[in-house]
Amino acid sequence: MFLHLSLQPERQSKQLKNPFLSNRNLLNQSMNLVSIKFSTVILLIFSAALSRILPHPFNFTPIGAIALFGAAHFDKKYFAFLIPIMAMLLSDSIIGFHSSMAVVYGTFAFITLIGIFFLNKVTFGRVLGLSILSSTLFFITTNFAVWYGSTFYSQSWQGLLTCYSAGLAFYQNSFFGNLFLNTIMGDLFYCGLLFGLYEGLQRFVPKLRFA
Repeated sequence: MFLHLSLQPERQSKQLKNPFLSNRNLLNQSMNLVSIKFSTVILLIFSAALSRILPHPFNFTPIGAIALFGAAHFDKKYFAFLIPIMAMLLSDSIIGFHSSMAVVYGTFAFITLIGIFFLNKVTFGRVLGLSILSSTLFFITTNFAVWYGSTFYSQSWQGLLTCYSAGLAFYQNSFFGNLFLNTIMGDLFYCGLLFGLYEGLQRFVPKLRFA
């Protein structure tokens, strides 16, 4: 009996020093941190996407911001394409599908790709610059889609320029009267909201800092 009691602490000490158990605990902790970050990013993206169903000025949407935010914060980059597109499809299923979806989603994927390359380190300047770039890309591609095959605009360089000019014109005398400026303001607003909220959550939820 005495011998058994004297060996028990030694066995417990060996278990505590077991590198396999230690590594497994570290792995479990890492997986928990990744799960917290993954869930938080998904929640923010779906919330932003569903905000499209709320009343808003024309083109004042979170599309470009969602693409950039997903590109910056998903560790596995295929999720940067998959999750935001699923969120977009969900909101489009509520709003209604439209004929220019292929162009919108294609531009969305291209902006995501740009974000993956340039937002490996998130800075204010990079987010600002890419937000404006994404707005510009959406303006160029979606207006080209409106012009191409249109019976309203002549299928010529002059017709294309007329289409772009119409997109730059103020269609009403108000602050949100310009479609292109609305796109820029929407991307800037939602980029500030998404990246700002995530930064704020990192301060209040310390686990997100190490995820």
